[in-house]
Amino acid sequence: MNLLEKTDKEILEIADPLLDNLVESSNNKDYLGFIKHFSKAMILAASEVEIGKQWTNIEMLTSLSNEREYFGCLRRNSHVTVLYKQTSNKVPGEFLGRLVLGVEDDEVKIFGATIF
Repeated sequence: MNLLEKTDKEILEIADPLLDNLVESSNNKDYLGFIKHFSKAMILAASEVEIGKQWTNIEMLTSLSNEREYFGCLRRNSHVTVLYKQTSNKVPGEFLGRLVLGVEDDEVKIFGATIF
């Protein structure tokens, strides 16, 4: 599968359920659910202790809204970055969500996930 050849609409059909899972897992502080679709390298980089510290110290990460606005896709090398406007149910303001997708073992995996 070549993600770079997919339209934005096709990429969103893949990305939205992955982001839904990240939001739900983050809000529930469910580490195994959170890393479920991570690439091997992301799993190694996202230790349970470090993710747990973030969930404890950053209220926004455990109060993410299911509502978001799609901004666009950036295609680079073998990855697609999907950008969203994200909000929190408790923390005021708007945040930039970034989901980096790629293919590993013939499956779409998350190679990066951040929120600013």
